[in-house]
Amino acid sequence: MQTILFTALGVGGATVLGAILGFLIKSPRERFNDALLSFAGGVMLASALVSLLLPALEYGRFSIIFTVAGIFLGALCIRSLNACVPKLYALAGVRENKGNLNKVLLFVLAIAIHNLPEGIVTGVGFGTGNTAQALSIAFGIALQNIPEGFVIIAPMISAGVNKPRTFLIALATGVIEVAGTFLGYFAIRYVTKILSFALAFAGGTMLYVVANEMLPDAHAHGNGNTATFSFLLGIAFMLVFNFLIA
Repeated sequence: MQTILFTALGVGGATVLGAILGFLIKSPRERFNDALLSFAGGVMLASALVSLLLPALEYGRFSIIFTVAGIFLGALCIRSLNACVPKLYALAGVRENKGNLNKVLLFVLAIAIHNLPEGIVTGVGFGTGNTAQALSIAFGIALQNIPEGFVIIAPMISAGVNKPRTFLIALATGVIEVAGTFLGYFAIRYVTKILSFALAFAGGTMLYVVANEMLPDAHAHGNGNTATFSFLLGIAFMLVFNFLIA
């Protein structure tokens, strides 16, 4: 349980780390943002495939059915959440109208809502009993949280939110992820029969976020080559990381 607690705090704390970087780097270049977001997307994709979807196929005769169903239901879950708030790639609109406080706060809410299933993904990883696999998933999500925390700072400050409140909002988005980690862990510990589906559901949420939000945003500002190679670097980085801890 201690390992889960520290991991949950680390995953949530990565958002706070990104927020601190946002305070320190007030006017980052667009290319840097796109490279960071793409790298995190590559890390998430590799984590979803290697640490969630492939293991999901190993749990029983009908695991392929549960895996496919879980992927699509996970993606549909995130899509439903996105129907209530702006998508992450709406960040481009935030940059064009930084004075619109309501739009900025909705963008922050979108990130907060995404942090809940990401926390659940981490908890599900620990629920399988494979600590190395769980740490790999958590590491990938933590890397992805750094740019998320980073990009919410400048728009909020520009919209008139003072720095202490901006930091508290960023902290709250990280706390949501900590809560999601324990929710996923305890749910899977007591419902092991749906483990294959749960892993695939978690993987589906990650794949949707990468394909529908992170990559389109990273390619929206004319830095396609930088974004593409950063994405490939993220995948390679995560594959090496998994190989070393295996």
